[in-house]
Amino acid sequence: MPKQTRVFRLDAKLPDGAAIGVAGRTILAGALVAFPTETVYGLGANAMDAAAVAKIFAAKGRPANDPLIAHIANFEQLPLVARDIPDLALELAQQFWPGPLTLVLKKSGGIPDNLTAGLDTVALRMPNHPVAQALLRAAARPIAAPSANKFSRPSPTRAQHVLDDLAGLVDVLLDAGPTSIGVESTILSLVDDPPRLLRPGGLSLEALRALCPALDYAPHYLGDDQVAPAPGAMLRHYSPRARLLLFSGADEAAVSAAMRAEIARCDNVGLLASDADALQFADLNIPIERLGANAEEAALRLFAAMRALDRRGLDTIVARAPEKQGLGLALWDRLLRAAAGSLIEVSADNIENYVPK
Repeated sequence: MPKQTRVFRLDAKLPDGAAIGVAGRTILAGALVAFPTETVYGLGANAMDAAAVAKIFAAKGRPANDPLIAHIANFEQLPLVARDIPDLALELAQQFWPGPLTLVLKKSGGIPDNLTAGLDTVALRMPNHPVAQALLRAAARPIAAPSANKFSRPSPTRAQHVLDDLAGLVDVLLDAGPTSIGVESTILSLVDDPPRLLRPGGLSLEALRALCPALDYAPHYLGDDQVAPAPGAMLRHYSPRARLLLFSGADEAAVSAAMRAEIARCDNVGLLASDADALQFADLNIPIERLGANAEEAALRLFAAMRALDRRGLDTIVARAPEKQGLGLALWDRLLRAAAGSLIEVSADNIENYVPK
């Protein structure tokens, strides 16, 4: 008989102590707890227990070469996870923790190798969510937690998304409603000189440049057989079951025309669209998932919208690439990887002969 997932519904701001106690004891017993952070729901296990960490990989179907993030409750736990901590890491942590920033540092001796894919570095952060903080305090140790979904699927921003993917595979689920950011944390490597942005996320590149003025981002995605330097570095990730076609270009009218042309030749197609684009394509008789009026709203809705279109059994999803500013950079990254790296560049000159990859 498969086990059942125990679900506790909590107030996001004042989580019930009894439910948190059960979840904390579950972590200490080497089992799995799914819980909300400000970014997405995480699938948690004792970060100091290799056998517990292995259960995360098994439940998700996650390859062993994709490391996990270790979450900590406070600065006192930092030496349990990392060593040789540079001053810049402490400055960034003081400025942005708790929050959606993950730092890659040299790992401490207590961190098992399977959490870091055998690397000498570890990714860690301090989440800014009352339920996550309460769970970390109850467990009294760092918690390893990637997103609580099957590997490569859209990340979970609601408890139901966790159940859709992992019901019966996770022991306890703490349901505190939707997450408040909707895309994963920003990952910054401080073992590189100069520091390197490995994944854009809930903290913008612009905000980080206040302390790291030379920081830049050069996207580099890995194949399935390469060891990732940080979590979530694989090319195909965050993907719906349907093929996703991502259109980009400076000429918005040309991009819209190319999207319409693609939609016209597909039999079972849907659209991911901003509110403005949804109105522009409203004459088409296709499913449309609206992402809102700005990047912050789009981040909250993106993964849920992908899942909603998947439930319709579509073959193709069409989307426009966002501007790469603020949270838009994280959205661009997630959409590009959901499209397996296929970006259809459109201009007024090639609108007649563009060929989707």
